[in-house]
Parts: sequence; structure tokens; C-alpha cells
Amino acid sequence: MILQRAIRQAGYRALTVGEAENGAQALEKLRGEKPLLILSDWNMPEMSGIDFLKQVRAAQNEVPFGFITSETSPGIKEIAMNSGATFLISKPFSPEDVQDALTPILGRC
Repeated sequence: MILQRAIRQAGYRALTVGEAENGAQALEKLRGEKPLLILSDWNMPEMSGIDFLKQVRAAQNEVPFGFITSETSPGIKEIAMNSGATFLISKPFSPEDVQDALTPILGRC
């Protein structure tokens, strides 16, 4: 809910937001959907965000992939980017942080 509100406040009101409770469920949803962007937490039950990203990339899916996470160490960011992430937004975040990350991918709202 917080992320959806930040997306709307950043100006992306027409963007449809899908949800999954964990990486395994998100992988299942990807079989039937072609999202413009994936936003994932780093820490999730059943499958971590980095494992989710690695599975997405292993399936040759190049959809832009970003993390929204409280994991902010330089090492975490390096792992994310080396695994194919497009961006990482640190919690707590503002609508401006979301807009800065999404604009290069989705354009100006």
C-alpha cells in the first residue's frame, strides 16, 4: 500500500500495479503477464528478492527490475546490479525517490 501510494504521488496514476506475496508467486504470475517493470523487496518469504531476480534473468526476461529495500549496504547494491537489477530504492523512500527511479524507464508522467 505504501509503495502504491508513492507511485501514485510520483504521478503514475494510470499505472496498473500487480502484486505477489513472494518471489515464487511472482514468478508464476510472470508466466501469464508482461509487465513494464518489476518492483521487488529484497527480503521475502519462500524466495528472496535476489533469487527472484536471478530466476527472471535466467528465463531471458529483460524487464526492468528494481528493488525497494531496507538493505542499503554498498555490497547489497553491487549484488543487485551485477545480477541484473535496474535500480535500488532504499527504505524509507519518498515519492520523489520513486519518480527518480521510474522516469528513465516509464518516462515522465
